[in-house]
Amino acid sequence: MTTELENMPEQALAWHRAGLGAVLATVVETWGSAPRPVGSQLAISGEGHMAGSVSGGCVEGAVVVEAMEAVATGQPQMLEFGVSDDEAFAVGLACGGRIRVWLEPVGGALPEAMLAQLVAARAARTPVAYVVNTQTGERRLDGAAQWAERFRADRSGMEEDGATFVHVHNPPLRMIVVGAVHIAQALVPMARMAGYDVSLVDPRPAFAQETRFPDETVVEDWPDEALDGLAPDARTAVVTLTHDPKLDDPAILRALGSDIFYLGCLGSNRTHAKRVARLREAGVSEDAIARIHAPVGLDIGARGPAEIAVSILAEVTARLRKG
Repeated sequence: MTTELENMPEQALAWHRAGLGAVLATVVETWGSAPRPVGSQLAISGEGHMAGSVSGGCVEGAVVVEAMEAVATGQPQMLEFGVSDDEAFAVGLACGGRIRVWLEPVGGALPEAMLAQLVAARAARTPVAYVVNTQTGERRLDGAAQWAERFRADRSGMEEDGATFVHVHNPPLRMIVVGAVHIAQALVPMARMAGYDVSLVDPRPAFAQETRFPDETVVEDWPDEALDGLAPDARTAVVTLTHDPKLDDPAILRALGSDIFYLGCLGSNRTHAKRVARLREAGVSEDAIARIHAPVGLDIGARGPAEIAVSILAEVTARLRKG
C-alpha cells in the first residue's frame, strides 16, 4: 500500500497504460539547500499532468518541458539545476541549492514490465531497489540483501562510480495506535500525512465510534490479539494511549517481543514507574524496558491533545531518522 503523496511509480504506470505517455523524474543527487531529498519523484503524463515533486515547486516547470520531449523520443535525460546562486534563483532555488534530476520515459528507457514489477513489489510490501546506470542505461531490480545498509537507513543515492543510482523502495512505515482517545484523533491524521499506514486499536465500543474517527477502521480486538494479527516489524512504531494498564500492558508486552523501531507510552513519570514495576514482575528484561519512550513524545511543553500528538510524531521521526 502506498500513500497518495508517494505513489509516483503507480501513477506513471497508470498514465502509460491509459495511452497518455508518462515520464518518471527522480532526484538522484543534491547539494546545498536542495528542497527535496534524493529519491523524490515527479510523474509527468504526456498531456502535462503532474504528481509528486522534485523540488517543492521550484523547478517543476522546467522538468515538465524536458519531460514532454522525452515522451516523444523515449530517451532518458539527466537534468541539473542551480549550479550557481544566480542560476539557482532563476529556476527557484533561491538559496543556492543544486539538484540533478533523472528523466525516464515509461515504455521507452524504462520498460513497462520492469515498472509493473516494481509497482507489484511495492503493493506486496516487499523491499526492492531499482538500480540504474545513468551512463549505460542498464537497469535491474534488486532485493534488500544486496543493499542492506541503504535499506536500513532508508537512503537512496549515487554509488561511488558516479553513474549507478540506487533507488530504495522500502515498505510504507506503519504506526499502531492503541487507544481511540482524544490524542489519537489528532495523531492518526498527522501520522497519515507523514506517510504512515495507521492501525487504530481499541476494544471499547464507546471510544471506537465512527463519529470520533470518520473513515477509520478501528481494530476492536484486545490489544495483544490485535498486535498478533498486525504483525509489527522493523518499519513499525507502536504508541499506547489508553492510560489503562489492562489495555496498554498487553500491547506493550507484544510490542517488546517484536522488531519495532519505536514504542511510546502515555503517562507521567510516576505512571511509568508503576508500569516498569509491572513489567519487571512479568519477567521483562531491563534492556527491553529501556526501549520504551515514556512519557511519550518530545518534551516541547505540549498542552492539549493536538500539541501532544505533534510531540509524539516528532519523537517517532527522530527515532526513525537519527536512531
